[in-house]
Amino acid sequence: MNILLFLIPISLLMIAAAAGIFVWAVRHGQFEDLDTPALDVLREDEPPARSAAPPDTTSDDDAD
Repeated sequence: MNILLFLIPISLLMIAAAAGIFVWAVRHGQFEDLDTPALDVLREDEPPARSAAPPDTTSDDDAD
């Protein structure tokens, strides 16, 4: 029964911390745009830019 004297204040501190983190997230705009990140996954990546220099086709294995 004495454990409740320890667990109740700890749980109240954890609830206060969770509420504080939630309020901080709301004030800093973490919940403003919920649709765009889900749609970003569906977009195709842009193709890599082409280099002006041709690729190096020589290798040391062909020296024989």
